[in-house]
Amino acid sequence: MQTVQHSEQTLKTALISKNPTLVSLYEQLDAGERRLLNKAFKPDSDLFGPITLHSESDWIISHPEPPQDFEQFFSDPSRKAPSPEKRSIYIQCIGSLGNTRIISEEYIKWLKGYCEAFFYGLTVKLLEPVPVSVTRCSFRINDNTQNLQIHAGHILRFLKKKKPRDAFCIVGITMIDLYPRDSWNFVFGQASLTDGVGIFSFARYGSDFYSSRYEGKVNKLQKVSSSDYSVFDNYYIPEVTSVLLLRSCKTLTHEIGHIFGLRHCQWLACLMQGSNHLEEADRRPLNLCPICLRKLRCAVGFNIIERYQALVKWIDDESADIPGVSTGHSREDNVNLPKPVEAFKEWKEWIIRCLAVVQK
Repeated sequence: MQTVQHSEQTLKTALISKNPTLVSLYEQLDAGERRLLNKAFKPDSDLFGPITLHSESDWIISHPEPPQDFEQFFSDPSRKAPSPEKRSIYIQCIGSLGNTRIISEEYIKWLKGYCEAFFYGLTVKLLEPVPVSVTRCSFRINDNTQNLQIHAGHILRFLKKKKPRDAFCIVGITMIDLYPRDSWNFVFGQASLTDGVGIFSFARYGSDFYSSRYEGKVNKLQKVSSSDYSVFDNYYIPEVTSVLLLRSCKTLTHEIGHIFGLRHCQWLACLMQGSNHLEEADRRPLNLCPICLRKLRCAVGFNIIERYQALVKWIDDESADIPGVSTGHSREDNVNLPKPVEAFKEWKEWIIRCLAVVQK
């Protein structure tokens, strides 16, 4: 195992900058917020640790890219930020996320609530779920895994046309595997930062995807017409578990973070680290490091205490019901499934420790 270790001065400069204007902006932050963010360059910090690399296939080793400090983020001319007219994140579900309508509806609302807490201060809205056929995307059966896949680029084109006027961004989510082009095996997600659109799949986050017993395999000898979307009728959906929900929340917030202009983090263990494979994605924490937290705070304008409190509340709330919010479906009953948050408990304890630092 290898550790990516930066000096205290390097981390301090990455967080605060040496630009007098940005230093002044930092000094205007609440004293408690600065106390927490300063943990980035405190060697005795038990809240933010270094990045660890476990194999040559890990992202930083296999995808070298320049790091992005706060000053580079702040000065990026191509970076887009929410405006008073565009402060909504839209979520478009493609296909079903659960084996029943009730499970699918609840899962979408759990993700909505998490995004509202993570990007605190912005509005998250749900669009009516659509079947794959509505997107008119290309699809295939993967030669290696023998599962159904839909074309990510075609979905992005569909989402761009559907993007509402008040949207900062629109993101599609699906339990169907994705591929970006014929020569690629798969992709977890794809986004267009200039268009403010993204599509992310949770198909490979099920506990059985890489198992020989995986039930989503399709007979590759099956002749499938490029216009016959009936192949997606009753497609395989993994069981909803706490780990699946945690992985989904990680992917969704990581990729939306890119739309805000946050590049892959190379400073400390952070949600915005790149990941090449599921094992590496699982090592990536749910939280942002102080440098990326300052970037997101700059883009959105939230209060760090209120944001952390909202995340704790999301974990503590047993159901996803939010007054006045509807997915547009009629409900035959008022059943609310308990939100499976067991996998988030350790993170909740971490947030509470952060709140203790800020409120000290």
